Amino acid sequence: MFYHLFYPLSNSYPFLNIFRYITFRSFLAFLVSTIFALAVGKFFIEWMQKKQFGQVIREDGPKDHLKKAGTPTMGGVFIFGAVLFSILFFGNFHSPSLLVTLGIAISYFLLGFLDDYSKVIKNSSKGVSAKGKLLWQFLTALLGMYILIHFKVIDTKLYMPFLKGPVLDMGVFYIFFGALVIVGSSNAVNLTDGLDGLAIGPIITSAASLAVLVYATGHKEIANYLLIPYVENTGELAVLAMAIIGAGVGFLWYNAYPAQIFMGDVGSLSLGGVLGTMAVLSKSEILFSVIGGVFVMEAVSVILQVASFKMRKKRIFKMAPIHHHFELKGWPEPKVIARFWIISLVLAIMSVATLKIR
Repeated sequence: MFYHLFYPLSNSYPFLNIFRYITFRSFLAFLVSTIFALAVGKFFIEWMQKKQFGQVIREDGPKDHLKKAGTPTMGGVFIFGAVLFSILFFGNFHSPSLLVTLGIAISYFLLGFLDDYSKVIKNSSKGVSAKGKLLWQFLTALLGMYILIHFKVIDTKLYMPFLKGPVLDMGVFYIFFGALVIVGSSNAVNLTDGLDGLAIGPIITSAASLAVLVYATGHKEIANYLLIPYVENTGELAVLAMAIIGAGVGFLWYNAYPAQIFMGDVGSLSLGGVLGTMAVLSKSEILFSVIGGVFVMEAVSVILQVASFKMRKKRIFKMAPIHHHFELKGWPEPKVIARFWIISLVLAIMSVATLKIR
C-alpha cells in the first residue's frame, strides 16, 4: 500500500524515493510484523482461552505431552495475519512472484484453518484426512507452478549448488518437481511442529537464508556477479521473508517453552508452503534441502519409521518424528529445541556461503 501510494509521488517529493528500495521495505516489514504479532498475540491467546479452543493431544504421543492438552492453538492465525498486514503496506503487488507465493500461502492457510478448526470442534486429534490434505496441497502447488511457467516468471531449468550453470532442463516435468518441493516443504514444517518453539526457530533461520537468496536472484547485477540465475521481480520476496521473520519473532514470544499457544496446521502448512515456493522462485530447490535440513530430517525420520515397520515390523526410532525420539531418550524438551535451532542456524549460514562458491 505504501509502496504503491508513495513511490509514484517520488518525482514531486524525492525523499519518497526510499520506498523503491527492497532493503528499506524489508526492514519496515520486519518491524511492523513483529509489533503486530506481539500486540495481537496477547489478545488472541486470551480470546482462544475464553472460547476454550485448546490443543487436542495425540494419545500415541509422548505421555509428558498430555499435560499440554487445552493449550490454545491456531497461533498461525496471528502469524499469518501479521505477515499479510505487513505485506499490504510494504509489498510490491506488481511482482508476479509475490502474488503467486501469497496465493499458495492463502490456500494452505485455509486448509490448515479447516483442519485445526475441525479438531477443536470435534475435540479430536483427527481433522482433514491425509488424502484430502495432499490433494488440496498438490492442486494448489500445481496451479501455482503452471502459472509461473506459463507466464515465464521462471524457466524449467534445474540448478545445483557450487555449479555455475543449469544441470538439466526438466521441461514440463519441472511443474511437478516444483509442486513436490512446495508440498514437501509444507508437510515437513508441519511434522516439525511438535515441541514448544521447535518449528518457528528453523522457520526464522530458513526465511533469513531465503531472503538473501531471493534478493540476490532478483538483482541482475548481483546475480551476474555470483553466477546464479536471475529471476525478475523475485527480489520482492525478500520483503515477504522479512515479514515472516518478524511475525515468527513475535509468535516465539508466546510460543517459547512453556508455550502459551501452539502454531497449529494453519501456521505450519502455510509457512512451509511459502518457504518451498521461495526456494522454487530463487531456483534453490536442491539447496533448500540444506537450508531446511531440520525439516528434511523430521520428514525422513517419519518415512523411514513407517517403511521399516511395514517391511520389517520393527521401528528404527523410539518414536517419530525424530524430536520425539530424543525426548524418549531422556533429553529435556528445551534441550531438544535448542539443539535443533543450533543445527538450523549452522545449515542456514552454510547455505548462504555457497553463493560465493561457484
